[in-house]
Parts: sequence; C-alpha cells; structure tokens
Amino acid sequence: MGSELRIVPIDDGNREESYRVLARAFADDPVIRWLVSDPARDVGMFRFLDRATHGAPDSADLVFDANRAVGAAYWDPPGHKQSAWTMFREFPLLFNVFRTRLRRAGELEQIFGKLRPKEPHWYLSTIGAVESGRGIGTSLLRHRLDTLTGPAYLESSKRENLPLYERFGFEVTDVVTLPGGGPQVWPMYRRAR
Repeated sequence: MGSELRIVPIDDGNREESYRVLARAFADDPVIRWLVSDPARDVGMFRFLDRATHGAPDSADLVFDANRAVGAAYWDPPGHKQSAWTMFREFPLLFNVFRTRLRRAGELEQIFGKLRPKEPHWYLSTIGAVESGRGIGTSLLRHRLDTLTGPAYLESSKRENLPLYERFGFEVTDVVTLPGGGPQVWPMYRRAR
C-alpha cells in the first residue's frame, strides 16, 4: 500500500477538500453523470449534498495518504434530517448544480426515500476513493462500522463495489433502474451488530 492511510474527521478546515476528493472519485459514476452533465459542477454537487441534505455533525471522514486526500465518506446518523430552512438556503446552489436536470434530482430523492428502511439506521450517503484497490474504501468503512450501533444502509451506484460492501455484512435488497434510461442502483442493508 505504500504509506499509511490516515483518517481524520471532516470539519470546516477540510470540508472543501472532501468535495474535491469526492468529485474525482465519482467522475465516472453512472448516477452522477445521469444527474449532472458537466463534471465541472461535481464539486458543487457534493457541496450541496453536504449542506442541504446530509452534513450531520461528526459523521464524515477524510482519508489521507501522506498529505494527499484520497477518500471521503459521509454518514447520516439515525433520524438525521436537515431543516427546511437549511434546504431553502441552499436553493441557489441546487439550481446552479443540477440546472436542466433538477427534475432528475427530485426523482432520485423520491426513489431513494422510498427504498430506505423505515426503522432507525445509519445511512452511508457518500463514500469515494480516488484510487481503487488501495484499501481506501475498506479503511473508511471499517473506521465507522466498527463503532456504529444499529443497522446501516446505502445505495451502490456501481455493481463492482458490491463485494466490498458485502464483506462488511451489507446485503443487496433490490435493484432499481432510474427513470429516463438511467443507470441501475443497488440498495444494500446491514443488520444491527
């Protein structure tokens, strides 16, 4: 692996760096490309997701390889929901990022909202690594899952990532094809440990 991976909490000092890391990690992601046509807006999309829909305090991690950020993960604790005011405040960013695909963003949130478990659970909203096969995703998952109590849930946008999540006890619960010729998504659930 070369150097040692180091995980730090995401805070106001490194939050923008986490958005840049996720934009690189998701550059070829089928769901992101379905949502945002221009990769130049990806950083803004991850900024929006953090500020308006996720962004729970003390629930996000950034991975460094030496001094270079190489991965990030955002979790929502059970019951987390941003306030209506917070979401409203971020509307300009929402329009700037999604533009003509704003309807798709709304459809995606509706679809995902129906798929998520009804019981309290941890939600892995975003996890990404700039290089595959280095253990970055494994380190991020282990870091949080070793400390969580209760079930966890995620939606995988890439079939090739399913074995990684399955190693941590997640099971595919469905396969969903997004509307308008969109890509497939695999909801995954991990029972309480």
